Amino acid sequence: MKRTTSGPTSRGALLAILLATGLAVAVPPPSLAQSRLKQLIDRLRGQRMPDGIAKSNGRIEATQVDVAAKYAGRIAQLLVREGDEVSAGQVVATIASPETEAQLRGAQAQVLRAKKSLAEAVALIAQRNSDLTFADADFARGKELVGKGFMTRQIFDQRKAKAEAAKAGLDAAKAQEEQATFAVQSAEADVQRLQAVLVDLVLRAPRDGRVQYRLAREGEVVGAGTRILTLLDLADVYMTIYLPAAQAGPLALNDEARIVLDPVPQYVVPATISFVASEAQFTPKSVETEEEREKLTFRIKLQIDPKILKKYHRRVKTGVRGMGFVRTDPKVAWPADLAVKLP
Repeated sequence: MKRTTSGPTSRGALLAILLATGLAVAVPPPSLAQSRLKQLIDRLRGQRMPDGIAKSNGRIEATQVDVAAKYAGRIAQLLVREGDEVSAGQVVATIASPETEAQLRGAQAQVLRAKKSLAEAVALIAQRNSDLTFADADFARGKELVGKGFMTRQIFDQRKAKAEAAKAGLDAAKAQEEQATFAVQSAEADVQRLQAVLVDLVLRAPRDGRVQYRLAREGEVVGAGTRILTLLDLADVYMTIYLPAAQAGPLALNDEARIVLDPVPQYVVPATISFVASEAQFTPKSVETEEEREKLTFRIKLQIDPKILKKYHRRVKTGVRGMGFVRTDPKVAWPADLAVKLP
């Protein structure tokens, strides 16, 4: 029978096991931080607010802006992806329209043709002016000659008719010049219109924001008005809450508010009241008793300061839920738990 001895190796292994066990007891579990945050959320939700402060559940929202095709065509390039941040004026997509490009070339050729016609009309006016000058001079000399009896009346009448014809020819040439001028202006307007169409085929972000959805893909043929992208305006972010009439009534626009979000309850975001609905939500069919009147709630928007959004725009996420706090009495001080605290 083989005997088992207790040597340095076994004692070292036992010591390692004991140290490992002690270390596991000393280190807190990874979920401790999250549990503490949950406790803070539960405390804020269940905590009774001081008189003059109201709270309500809400979620973060942002104004959505659609980027749509103004004219029909095939998407040649889609230069952004969902989640990308874009700046105002940035090219986000291009639409190809060979038909419009061909029309533009035809309109440009029409401009050259109209300008050539205008030049011909101007030259014709110069010619008609010369003819009129000669005819007027010939007619004036004929007056002297016919008065002295050196010219017959028939020849004088011919000179007179020739002068009148020269004047009429000049008037016709001037009218032709006006028509040619209008033709040039019309052709140039067509060129400008088609150039504007081509400019609108290059889609640009109307404002700073984040791409929320890509609603089309490269190579797709889209019609006029088809949405290509949906952007979130990161400068217009707010929380929507609902309060009963008794609490919504005393609120004033631009008054201070506070927002605490479920994922990061250790931070308190400052906001202002930007909107109070004029009509109640969730209105019961009959509002005859005091109990029923308490069911009336009003939609309220808590707007986050754009300066804060500009600094923390990468952290902004819509749909995040949390708590909104407002003061129904502006003289009441904010409690310590609702003091502004940012990362």
